[in-house]
Amino acid sequence: MKLGVYNAILHDRTLPEAIEVVAQLGLTGLELNTGGFLPATHLPTLDEVLESDSARDDFLGQFEGTGVQIAGLNCNGNPLHPKPVIGDAHAADVRRSIRLAERLGQNRVVTMSGLPGGEPGATVVNWVVNAWNSAALDVLDYQWDIAARFWRETDRFAAEHGVKVALELHPQNLVFNSADVHQLIDRTGATHVGVELDASHLFWQQMDPVAVVRHLGDLVFHAAAKDVRINPEWARLNGVLDNSFRRLDSTEPRTNLGGDEWANEWPQNSAWDFVALGRGHDTAFWTEFLRALRDVDPNMWVNIEHEDVSLGRIEGLEVAADVLTRANAALTNPA
Repeated sequence: MKLGVYNAILHDRTLPEAIEVVAQLGLTGLELNTGGFLPATHLPTLDEVLESDSARDDFLGQFEGTGVQIAGLNCNGNPLHPKPVIGDAHAADVRRSIRLAERLGQNRVVTMSGLPGGEPGATVVNWVVNAWNSAALDVLDYQWDIAARFWRETDRFAAEHGVKVALELHPQNLVFNSADVHQLIDRTGATHVGVELDASHLFWQQMDPVAVVRHLGDLVFHAAAKDVRINPEWARLNGVLDNSFRRLDSTEPRTNLGGDEWANEWPQNSAWDFVALGRGHDTAFWTEFLRALRDVDPNMWVNIEHEDVSLGRIEGLEVAADVLTRANAALTNPA
């Protein structure tokens, strides 16, 4: 398999410094953020690259001779958000990233399906967690109509540019499990929209990432390597849908998600946490995860996403890279 790093954790460094970190980890790819929830920190000349061959060549030249290549583009966001300042901006980022991928010789763009409001005129998103009542199904019907129109058009646009769009199955999005993937494809007839398989968001939903890969098969285009640890003491009391987040105010460090929306502080006594590979599931699991992905596409990129707050930026990448490379070695050279 092709192993790399998603660059968000390295936004505190220049692109050449980030590339050097990846090379020192023994990995060969860097997935680049190109908009959405996060800025294109390592691609400040993005608009120039879209129009100028010399700007494009100068950018690509930073990878030459490093042993590291671009491992896909990432513009995770909410292109269906009912506030135009967020939804329209993120939708434009998706289209721009597709164009950029073609310019850079890439064929994968990672994003999310998005989530609309619950009715015409809504200004906030509405995630239906459990549609036990008829009104909730009315909301879903409304949301699916919006999503189908957007992704049908985006699929055509991606096909025109020779790019496949990989949707992360992320909760608080309309598409977050296997059934939703099939519904999206059935509604749109998409051929260039599929899945970025991030195991972490499946773990805490009690899904089996290996089973999901084998079930979705060729619909899996790309993958992320991030782990989850369930904390039994709090999970048995509050469950995995616990909403004990704290709002951060303007005096505290916080991440803007677009418009006037900001990321909240993680629950103190969390039912589960994002952790580096190996801290939730052992190397044997990750070997089987890679095996399932290899059966779909042996040239698929599997990129580490580091969000373990107990580990430093480089420390967390080192822990994850050690597990991922050992899993890949076990896959290639079984004992």
